[in-house]
Amino acid sequence: MSKEQKIKEVFNRGEGVLRLIPNYVPRAWGKAGRRLRLHPDDYYAMGVSRGEIKERWFSSICPAYANEDAPEDEGMSYVQTGEGMDGKILLKDFIDTLGKDIIGSELIEKYGTWPMYSKFFDFGTPLFDHVHLTHETAANVGRKAKPESYYFPPQLNSYEGEFPYTFFGFDCGVTKEDVKKCLENFEVCDNRITELSKAYRLKLGTGWYVPAGVIHAPGSYLTYEPQWNSDVNAIFENVTAGEVNAYESLVQQVPEEKKHDLDYIMTMLDWDKNIDPNFRETYFRPPVMAREEAGFSEKWISYGNDYFCAKELTIKPGQTVIVKDPACYGCIFVQGHGEFGIFKDAESAQILRYGQTSADEYFVSEDAAKKGIKIVNHSNTEPIVILKHFGPNNHEAPRAK
Repeated sequence: MSKEQKIKEVFNRGEGVLRLIPNYVPRAWGKAGRRLRLHPDDYYAMGVSRGEIKERWFSSICPAYANEDAPEDEGMSYVQTGEGMDGKILLKDFIDTLGKDIIGSELIEKYGTWPMYSKFFDFGTPLFDHVHLTHETAANVGRKAKPESYYFPPQLNSYEGEFPYTFFGFDCGVTKEDVKKCLENFEVCDNRITELSKAYRLKLGTGWYVPAGVIHAPGSYLTYEPQWNSDVNAIFENVTAGEVNAYESLVQQVPEEKKHDLDYIMTMLDWDKNIDPNFRETYFRPPVMAREEAGFSEKWISYGNDYFCAKELTIKPGQTVIVKDPACYGCIFVQGHGEFGIFKDAESAQILRYGQTSADEYFVSEDAAKKGIKIVNHSNTEPIVILKHFGPNNHEAPRAK
């Protein structure tokens, strides 16, 4: 059987629903929060030199560009096609082969592919103050901008980590010259750039939207992050929790001739968004009820942008429901067990070994989403909780204020 035939056979067998394989990404910086439900022995499974596993990516056709010495497929999701890891096929190959049959005409016509992914981001220490490139500066190095959003799921945050606060933007009185002075000190002394910012205490069950070009230093909650198909950043902080960030981390995605041009580096910031005096009002995302029915409820947890959205779906104990959506989506079970479409053994993970398959992650085609997914909660005591990430074509999502 050819790969194309296998893809169509698996897609039809799943009635438009695919089960995905856990997709881990190490990072050489920071300290892992160890809340990914990965076995404690496996956080260095990709090699000590590559750092601990700190992220799990969902529904991704985007490689982990920011990682040096990474395999070509690092960060890219694979589909389970049979038992175990045998015969796994990239989700990207499914989308390239099936096109509108899996993600619908709107995404194909506008983007030619599935344009977003999500992840669990799990650092036990604060992350460096950094920015994801704007559309213009990303294009200068052949990359895409990366707007992203945050949601803090209670199920994966039994402890807060060392610093459950996130710095966003700059205080509205900060000037460009103040920031440039910090950059001038990058190789001289601790540039203390977060002194120019504001820190917000994180609250479980809520989230934020972070446009490309907005500087931020994430706190130590495990975070669910729907985002655009990109892996680009520039690190503006040179010392973070005692760890030194090399100058190259600031300019790794800057044209060679601009690597010491501070005026160019400053263009990676969307200045007006960074000094928004109403930053919290503009970008904080409390949950918004989408619908509440007899056996289930859904809340919008990422919304108010042009790139992606996400919902938290809760199925009450012992209930059987059919849940419909207007667009394709990826999803991850974070609590409970039961049935999801044709898959009779869907369940949130408790502890996984690296390289093991799971029954907690799925991708749902547009047609299957519109027809509705039958979900059965086999527990009489616990809800099923599923986080669902959509591209920009779910037009039911609330708009920005």
